[in-house]
Amino acid sequence: MTREEKHAIVQELAEKFASNSFFYITDAGGMTVAGINRFRRLCFDKGMEYKVYKNTLIRKALDTLGADTSEMDKALKGQSGILFSAESGSAPARLLQDFYKKEAYGKKDIAKPVFKGAYIDSDLFVGGEYLDTLSKIKSKQELIGEVIGLLQSPAKNVISALSSGGNKLAGILKTLSEKE
Repeated sequence: MTREEKHAIVQELAEKFASNSFFYITDAGGMTVAGINRFRRLCFDKGMEYKVYKNTLIRKALDTLGADTSEMDKALKGQSGILFSAESGSAPARLLQDFYKKEAYGKKDIAKPVFKGAYIDSDLFVGGEYLDTLSKIKSKQELIGEVIGLLQSPAKNVISALSSGGNKLAGILKTLSEKE
């Protein structure tokens, strides 16, 4: 690979890092070509992109982020692939977990893309122990929806109570008028 090609790849990666505030680094070493293709197809179907890069090129592109990403060096060992997601920080974690369940179902010692680290809104998560936690993170839209739902709930309760109270009052008045 020539110096110009490497520079072009670093530029491409830097642009992807800048445009995607969520990306995961995985290790696909030991996976078969068919397994990697199944994983890429699943990523594509979910609106994500998975691509394998050299660790040195990833490191150079990470340096362009303007944040301290030195902790990510622990994850840049072996074969590294990057999973880009534009929609939410938890979507790649859920995708990895789903893939693990589908691929490992009834099989032992199956190679899978191992989670090594993630960059989510300037925060670094390095190590496989974070995968479960990352899969439970809610997206910005989900949090906004919950807040709106919480704000609407008291108003709906008041309106419901007033409307049901009106029916009760009308029923009581009708009953009283019939008794006389």
